[in-house]
Amino acid sequence: MQKRRVVITGMGAVTPVGNSIDEMWASIQAGKSGIGLIKNFDSSKNSVKIGGEVRDLDLTQWVDKKDARKMARFTKYAVAAAAQAVIDAGLSKADFENGLGERTGVFVGVGIGGFEILESSMQKYFEAGPERIPPLSIPMLIPNEAPGNISMLFGIKGPSMSISTACASGSDALGNALDQIRSGRIDMCLAGGAEGAVTGYGIGGFSVLQTLAHSYNDNPEKASRPFDKKREGFVMGEGSAILILEELEHAKKRGAKIYAEFAGYGATSDAYHITSPSPDGSGGAAAIKKALEDAQIKPEEVQYYNAHGTSTPVNDPAETAMVKTAFGAHAYKMKISSTKSMTGHCLGAAGAIEAAICVKAVQDGFYPPTINLDEPDIEAGCDLDYVPNVGVKGSIDCAVSGSLGFGGHNGVVVIKKFKD
Repeated sequence: MQKRRVVITGMGAVTPVGNSIDEMWASIQAGKSGIGLIKNFDSSKNSVKIGGEVRDLDLTQWVDKKDARKMARFTKYAVAAAAQAVIDAGLSKADFENGLGERTGVFVGVGIGGFEILESSMQKYFEAGPERIPPLSIPMLIPNEAPGNISMLFGIKGPSMSISTACASGSDALGNALDQIRSGRIDMCLAGGAEGAVTGYGIGGFSVLQTLAHSYNDNPEKASRPFDKKREGFVMGEGSAILILEELEHAKKRGAKIYAEFAGYGATSDAYHITSPSPDGSGGAAAIKKALEDAQIKPEEVQYYNAHGTSTPVNDPAETAMVKTAFGAHAYKMKISSTKSMTGHCLGAAGAIEAAICVKAVQDGFYPPTINLDEPDIEAGCDLDYVPNVGVKGSIDCAVSGSLGFGGHNGVVVIKKFKD
């Protein structure tokens, strides 16, 4: 049976490097870092004081102030990105309420959820007892509130759910949405990821795991340095990206503009370790192979790979091994970059943000850079073309984005230039 083709007809983003797709993409092209000293909370008690935070987001463009107060940060980011995507796709709430919403879904990957809500409500619980817990604490902090609020905002009545596979959540939400559209259950889906975990507990928890960059409080923009010899850990980021996925004939019928084709998805589990990827990259390589097979793409047809590239000592060599296993000799011919060098690691939102970047890379023919890559860690096997420091122009017909999550989750998506 021939698969229903799925295209991308709208995008929205809220990130450390810009609160729209265009602003984000301009920053990525320019190699601009969004990492700085933390302002969301008093970080004086934290040894790590840097992060990739969202700045100057005005949610009242789309949501009443009263309703916004009932949302955690990650939900606000998701709602803002979704509203942008709906407008970008030439749609409105009326379209969904007049029948389109019955066959539209909302899938949002969230790794953690409302950490800041959990922190504040737990403080009141310990200080004053259970009766002083704010009544909306639970609804605000749970991950499914992001897709729930989006569906309510637009009157979307198809399947609405959150996907939680740690740092692969955004990619897996996109992949599950792809499968739902292909199956014929829905014709359209608002899909992506969201996270708002730059909080005292979030930074502290990852710090004691020894996964964060810790020596760059005085030079935040240099902290995220994937594949570089001086990398020491990731930088926590936050934000959201939502893509509107649509069955091709459905998109054509309504005269939608088409950014690119969402051609394939693959997912596997390492079954190796709760926080570390398999050193040989075999699990991730299997996910890439499944995604390429799903897209009916040969490895040598891929020009660009957007790496998970967290800047940790463990991830970068393992992912390089994963790419070599999946692509063989072609791994040395294609270009690879980690845009986390600019955004930081946005956890559950990362895969969606990076998928949106791949769409723009294919559309504009531009390979994003890996900034802060001054000396590749050749001794650890990091010897591929990571587009160091400055992005380059070039034709891109096919891009692949890989995401790896705690628990051994691997999610890979394939984006193709649209050809009718």
